[in-house]
Amino acid sequence: MTDREPPRRRVPAPAKPPRPRGAVRRQSGPGARPARRPGGARPMPPPPLRLGSPRPRLRLVSLGLTLVLLAFVVRLLQVQAVDASAYAARAEQNRYVVHTLTAERGGITDRNGVALAISEDAYDITADPSMFSRQQLKIDDGPEQAAALLAPILGQDQATIVRKLRPENRNSRYTRLAARQTPQVWKQIKDLKTALTHKADTDHTTVNVLSGVFADPSSQRVYPNGDLAAGILGWVNADGQGGGGVEQALDKQLSGKDGKIRYAQSGGREVPTAGSTETPAEPGADVELTIDRDIQWAAQNAITEQVRKSKADRGYVIVQDTRTGQILAMANSPGFDPNDLSKADGDAMGNAALQDAYEPGSTAKVMSMAAVLERNVATPLTHVVVPNRLHRGDRLFQDDIDHPTWNLTLNGVLAKSSNIGTILATGELGRTQPEANRILHSYLRKFGIGSYTGLGFPGETRGILAPPQKWSTSQQYTIPFGQGFSINAMQAASVYSTIANGGVRVEPSLVRGTKGADGRFTPVPKAGRTRVVSEKTATALARMLESVVDDEQGTGVKARIPGYRVAGKTGTANRVDPATGRYRGYTSSFAGFAPADKPRVTVYCAIQNATSGSYFGGQICGPIYKQVMEFALKTLQIPPTGAKPANLPVDYKP
Repeated sequence: MTDREPPRRRVPAPAKPPRPRGAVRRQSGPGARPARRPGGARPMPPPPLRLGSPRPRLRLVSLGLTLVLLAFVVRLLQVQAVDASAYAARAEQNRYVVHTLTAERGGITDRNGVALAISEDAYDITADPSMFSRQQLKIDDGPEQAAALLAPILGQDQATIVRKLRPENRNSRYTRLAARQTPQVWKQIKDLKTALTHKADTDHTTVNVLSGVFADPSSQRVYPNGDLAAGILGWVNADGQGGGGVEQALDKQLSGKDGKIRYAQSGGREVPTAGSTETPAEPGADVELTIDRDIQWAAQNAITEQVRKSKADRGYVIVQDTRTGQILAMANSPGFDPNDLSKADGDAMGNAALQDAYEPGSTAKVMSMAAVLERNVATPLTHVVVPNRLHRGDRLFQDDIDHPTWNLTLNGVLAKSSNIGTILATGELGRTQPEANRILHSYLRKFGIGSYTGLGFPGETRGILAPPQKWSTSQQYTIPFGQGFSINAMQAASVYSTIANGGVRVEPSLVRGTKGADGRFTPVPKAGRTRVVSEKTATALARMLESVVDDEQGTGVKARIPGYRVAGKTGTANRVDPATGRYRGYTSSFAGFAPADKPRVTVYCAIQNATSGSYFGGQICGPIYKQVMEFALKTLQIPPTGAKPANLPVDYKP
């Protein structure tokens, strides 16, 4: 035996069962061919798909994305860089609201500090119309619903409120629904607004239609004494501006300077955490007048009662300090209550004592006599023969009564108020009538006729005084006794104060000074002073004016005051009806001062168109002069001088 291994026998593999017809032979492993399909030859495979190049599509998509991103970048730059401030401002506008802080109006007092006009807390009811739009409230009738709630509280018509809440300018963010409402009115609105807010928070079907209603702090003007001195004080209109009188004349000082407050709001409510900015309001200055409330009351009562009894159109009384020119009272009748202008008569809302221009009548004769005395044409004792009629120019002149020829002194001409005697006396002022006219005109101007008084009062008239070369034939004879030119009541009072002050005219004043927020009082500048006639002439005139009151032949006996020496003059002038421009009725007046020998107070009274009882100035204005003068002397504690009256003769025996 050899070491080789014997050959191995191959054992045949067991026979496999035959495959069914059509079966696919499966071959496993890598590289195995797919089984043949039954039915003969294998079909040809489809041609392979050939894809296009992706580069063009990628470029197009990239370009589109680039353009979109570029648009976003440009818009972002515009919002955050270029128009950043504009968008920020618009956002601030939508978020923040600005309200005006109304400055407190200064008060007005009399010379003793008694309040005549004060300001009380009030509110301007405002709204933001944009908050009533459909976009904000989600309803179409927001303004109508709000107006229905507000109208009975504000006392306004619903349609008016709707127009304010739905303005033509849809971008409007502010409207004032009502000005200067009481705190009670705002409390009603605020309570209603709060109730709607609470209900809207729990009931989503409820809409707070008052969310856009707000209130700006303001003030309401109140006049504690009603109609007292209304013609002097004036009133404040709905815009908070002076509408007349001192309120208008000194509106800038009284009104102060408004402030502003700016805060964030959302849904009509302030956002406390967003911060706010405020510019405080500067209150107005207090104004102290020269008038005395008590004397004003006495004057106003007296003239109101006489106008009522005489059934006159109107009347006025002025009380003036003769030494300082300060007005102690200026009363008008009829008047008005500045607290309720809805009931005021428009014709009575001014200050007639300064705004009415009328022919003064015989009270103006004192200026003619002043010229005669100052030019040394005559003295109080000069004899004047006064006939019953005097023919001058194209007219026949007469006195108020028929009389035989009077033999009067110049003092008597004034005491008996003779028109004819005055024409004769002033005719001696010049060698010719035109020269006499020029001289008389110069004195009228010195007394302030034809010029503003210096008060700076709204609507004041300076009267009418034509230059002497334009005086008509009749005017050159009527002007000496007070017809043919016009004045206001303050000018008339100032004439008598000038005589009482020794011939020096002191410019009238109505304001003593102002007091600022710091409490410092600033007096007004001293009034201007102008010498009109000499002290000698003024003293002579004062004695002559005493005869008007003291002498039984005088026309002013009803103005006598027991214990005092009184100087005065009556006036009764034909009145020009302002409606027709023709003479109708009379202007009745009385002017004078006391004590006559040491003057302190001037009182002037005038009544227009008295239609019941007497219309003579001495009869209806003399008693008013007495009543007001007595009260003023007592109030100012001015005692009688105790000196005896001058008792100048009125007439003489030829």
